[in-house]
Amino acid sequence: MRKVVIIPTYNEKENISAMIDKVFSLPEAFDLLVIDDGSPDGTADIVKARQAEFPERLHLLRRQGKLGLGTAYIAGFRWALERNYDYIFEMDADFSHNPDDLVRLYRAALEGADVVIGSRYISGVNVVNWPMHRLLMSYYASFYVRMVTRMPVRDATAGFVCYSAEVLRRIDLDNIRMKGYGFQIEMKYTAWKLGFKIREVSIVFTERVVGQSKMSGGIFGEAFWGVLKLRLRTIKGRTA
Repeated sequence: MRKVVIIPTYNEKENISAMIDKVFSLPEAFDLLVIDDGSPDGTADIVKARQAEFPERLHLLRRQGKLGLGTAYIAGFRWALERNYDYIFEMDADFSHNPDDLVRLYRAALEGADVVIGSRYISGVNVVNWPMHRLLMSYYASFYVRMVTRMPVRDATAGFVCYSAEVLRRIDLDNIRMKGYGFQIEMKYTAWKLGFKIREVSIVFTERVVGQSKMSGGIFGEAFWGVLKLRLRTIKGRTA
């Protein structure tokens, strides 16, 4: 099975090289696609330099300017589907997601899940080094999503996810509208409405040690209002 991890970046020079080393040291073989939104700190240049070490496994898409998390992932999904990957993973560059857990998500997919979520809230609250206000915002955002959509997912805003290629082929990626963290909710909700099996695997989320968080009030607002609109939409999948 061919597997690729998609990592969007913006000013991640402190983390990206270590992340590359870690992903390629795992006992399972994962390819890596970095999608960089014009980082002024030279993140993309670091990736490009390291491609000489991993010419078949390390890939780079460079985009001009910050175009949004959702558009980065959709570009990555299209790239992966064009190259016939079987499983496509989302993960942050800053080690808030432990790369070791990629193997656990993959094994859950092999056991029959179509979408596997690295969940902070499926077994209590597993978040390290977040201030209380941010933890509460994240936890109750997922609670809000469950109440509005009835989707049985404890961590709807999670950004550590494995999708089977079948899921991404069925989802009409042109119709995914949210671009910030609401994108994560919309993708899970769409997969669920199309009848795909979603499984949550407990992970520990650790706040980044270096670099700057990309969270903002505008991102949160888009997700809040976008969830209300999701209930009013008819979700249709693409035909094979």
